[in-house]
Amino acid sequence: MSWQPKTRNAVLALEDGSLFRGFAFGAKTTVTGEAVFNTGMTGYQETLTDPSYFGQIVTMTTPQIGNYGINLDDEESDGPKVAGFVVRDLSPVVSNWRATGNLSDYLEQHGIPGIEGIDTRAVTKKLRVHGALKACLSTEELSDEEALERAKNSKSLVGQDFVKEVTCKESYTWDTSGELSQPFTVPGTSLSSDEETDGQVHRLVAFDFGAKRAIYRNLRRSGFEVTVLPADASAEEARSHNPDAIFLSNGPGDPSALDYAHSTIKELIDDYPIFGICLGHQVLTHAIGASTYKLKFGHRGGNQPVKNVETEKVSITSQNHGFASSKEELEAHGAVVTEYNLNDDTVSGMRIEGKPVFSVQYHPEAAPGPNDARFLFSSFHKLVSEHKGKKASA
Repeated sequence: MSWQPKTRNAVLALEDGSLFRGFAFGAKTTVTGEAVFNTGMTGYQETLTDPSYFGQIVTMTTPQIGNYGINLDDEESDGPKVAGFVVRDLSPVVSNWRATGNLSDYLEQHGIPGIEGIDTRAVTKKLRVHGALKACLSTEELSDEEALERAKNSKSLVGQDFVKEVTCKESYTWDTSGELSQPFTVPGTSLSSDEETDGQVHRLVAFDFGAKRAIYRNLRRSGFEVTVLPADASAEEARSHNPDAIFLSNGPGDPSALDYAHSTIKELIDDYPIFGICLGHQVLTHAIGASTYKLKFGHRGGNQPVKNVETEKVSITSQNHGFASSKEELEAHGAVVTEYNLNDDTVSGMRIEGKPVFSVQYHPEAAPGPNDARFLFSSFHKLVSEHKGKKASA
């Protein structure tokens, strides 16, 4: 019997007319979404399960994906949140002592389609030159013409409230025992100095816009009792928990579409220390009256350099966002821009003048990525301690 080549039975179509034929893996289905790329060399499972990717078809720039398999301990939410997954080479072998399964089966189980065997460098270059594009990914042997039509007719990410699709349905307390928040270390080692606190335990209310579990783990082991609220929780509900501080999580979609969150945080900003990450940073931006805008192709990966202009410190950070805050409007509304992305000078951090409120446009918890900015969790704890001290002595 003569050798027969594999059939290129999957297609990725972009709204500009680009077509990429490859091999299907994961679920047999057709999806549409915004095509983006991630430059991380590791952490594909954390990427897949990061709720910030909801509604997006993610291309990984690292050539081989899937080589260390899948395990439930590394999920950042309750399963994959991406619309589709694009890789150059799906590893046929899983080699990791922690692995409990392979990538293709994992995506199939959760109804997520994947395509491999295409030139991911060409896809990435297309997105860098033309910006993020609407796309269609099909593993159902869809025709080129139909795939292109679906890509062109799909909804834009602009104006979309995807937070309502990924936020928790009701409030809950994160990890009361602390067992789930222990750092992954060699037995016998201790927490690093950036996680040390003054011993106080602060009550924290966290607004879940699509939070990663690693954020809650870091908050918990940095001295916070974390009560998680749905994204549309009112200011009154937040106050009812008698918190010492407020946290605003990451999440997907267009931050300008979250009017309910803007108004709620505006009501709370004068009364509590607040820390925001990514979408939380953008929600805080709108809460003070400033605005956000869509980036050409966004920042997604674990190698984004950020400089703090107040400390002169440069950190390599993990980032995942497609929108940014307007520097001019932030400064016009009482914010001090503290950090910039060194690749394109976009705003990477701010604080509110005269208030214990700050936010960053990156992920200090990493997962995956470098831990340069993890100290921000203990810094927030210190800020809350100082605020409580001032209130007690007033």
